[in-house]
Amino acid sequence: MTSEQILIGSGLTLVLAVASQLLAARLRIPAIIVLLPVGFAAGAVTDDVHPDQLLGPAFSPLVSLAVAVILYDAGLGLDLRKLTGHTRHAVVRLVWIGTLLTAPAAALAAAPLLGVSWQAAAMLGAILVVSGPTVVGPLLNFVRPTERVQRILVWEGSLIDAVGGILGALVFHALVDEQHHTFGEGLLEFAASVGLGLLGGLLGAAVLWWLLVRVRLGEVLGTSAQLATAVGVAALCDGLREDTGLIAAIVMGVVVATVPAFDLPARRTFFETLVSLVVGVLFVSISSTVTWASVRPVVLPALALVAVLVLVVRPVVAALSTAGTDLAEGERAFLGWMAPRGIVAASTAATFSAGLAAAGVGGAQKILPATFLVIVLTVTLYGLTAVPVARLLRVTRPARSRPLLVGGEPWTVELATVLRSAGLDVLLWAGRDEQRARISAAGLELADGELLATASGEGAELEGVTAVYLLTAEDEFNALAAAVLHDESELPVFRLPAAAPGPGVVGDTPAAMVLPAALTGPELARRHAAGARVLRRPADGELPPGHDLLFTLDRAGHLHPATLYGEPAHPGQVTERIVLGPA
Repeated sequence: MTSEQILIGSGLTLVLAVASQLLAARLRIPAIIVLLPVGFAAGAVTDDVHPDQLLGPAFSPLVSLAVAVILYDAGLGLDLRKLTGHTRHAVVRLVWIGTLLTAPAAALAAAPLLGVSWQAAAMLGAILVVSGPTVVGPLLNFVRPTERVQRILVWEGSLIDAVGGILGALVFHALVDEQHHTFGEGLLEFAASVGLGLLGGLLGAAVLWWLLVRVRLGEVLGTSAQLATAVGVAALCDGLREDTGLIAAIVMGVVVATVPAFDLPARRTFFETLVSLVVGVLFVSISSTVTWASVRPVVLPALALVAVLVLVVRPVVAALSTAGTDLAEGERAFLGWMAPRGIVAASTAATFSAGLAAAGVGGAQKILPATFLVIVLTVTLYGLTAVPVARLLRVTRPARSRPLLVGGEPWTVELATVLRSAGLDVLLWAGRDEQRARISAAGLELADGELLATASGEGAELEGVTAVYLLTAEDEFNALAAAVLHDESELPVFRLPAAAPGPGVVGDTPAAMVLPAALTGPELARRHAAGARVLRRPADGELPPGHDLLFTLDRAGHLHPATLYGEPAHPGQVTERIVLGPA
């Protein structure tokens, strides 16, 4: 290709990837549903976006390194300290039972359905083991299942990607190697690959500990060091044994997330942006290599294969993996209805199918289009049915508000108790030991970790937080936290007004986000100490003298704070008021 064609192809791939994600966000559907058909159409219309022509032999190793970055970022969201009890048992079983059952079952079904050789069927079975956080996460954001179900599925998707990648590499080399290995030799090779990946991940984590903790790199250089270390270690491991870099990347992320000494920021804006961009580019690039001529013969067989995977294999895997755990029947059933395929399946198919075809394996040319259709069909099926299935099984979080109250003053604890009595699921966070002890003594739920991790990103999604209320006695903390969360979190953030006017450490918060001017932190503490109490009052009629409105609660269970602009909800919708009554 000429330099002009390379420029046009690279630019077009990037534009299509971002445009597809923007369209998916506007339509409120998983981005992969748009990315795959867009890439497929672009590949049919023009040759400029074909990665084999743009990058040549460099495409496959670049895909491996890109997936390693994705899995490192996924590992940063996996804290081993939160994986305990029956949740841990379910995750571990889903990974090893899922691998042992899905690979042979998919291969046995693919051989007669697709009309391929047993070698190609074995390769396809290994490819379809994986799931992936890049498709599971967005789907769960729409569903909003219970915290335990979401944590199990995210952990499973992240771990099984690395295991499936290595399994695919081992199957590929076993098929193309003229010297056939015994089953025992295959297990030893698998163990060697896992061991190398674990060793590489621990080595990378040690390097990051030295850079981030001992050298104390700043946020910019620290982020660059993380990216360079993840890519460098993954490349080293892949150079020694293929696809071991995937395990190394996720191990690095889990160690960095779990060891308290690292103390990374709760929001990884750079990595979130990079992963989103990489996923979009990979899906567009890989799907552009699939042609209609290759897809047409496998459409009906792929539908049948998906039916086997969705209706038979996954429910059996989930049932065996959750047997004997304390998960409810609805949670176990929903785990059996959520196994979409994602970027690792696509990248593995694109990497190995061409090599098997070159080696003369019968039916190898059907691996990539069949994988493409399985990804499209599973994501579409689960994307359209996950929400109604979750509601039917009663595993969704309630639509009612779940406020995060920041602060541990006595009046804040009483407010949380009153909100809980009104049917709301309240979460509190406090930084001081005596405040945390007061919250725990009241039997209220206390958030662990740092505030930013709970009030933004994956932490807020896992906890189901719908709004943040900064109610501490420190005005500067409230103002600064409001400014930071305004940039870092998509949740509405409210704070108490400052007790004394002044320039402050940050700019003014919008009036709609500030609670009534008379109710400053010191004033609320003084009135509560003097005998004032937080009360629930009916919505009809005027408030009695001496009562100050704090919140209104509507028929849907949504909490609305009273701000400088007054009462937000329409009178006909309000069912109850939360007020501060006189002593």
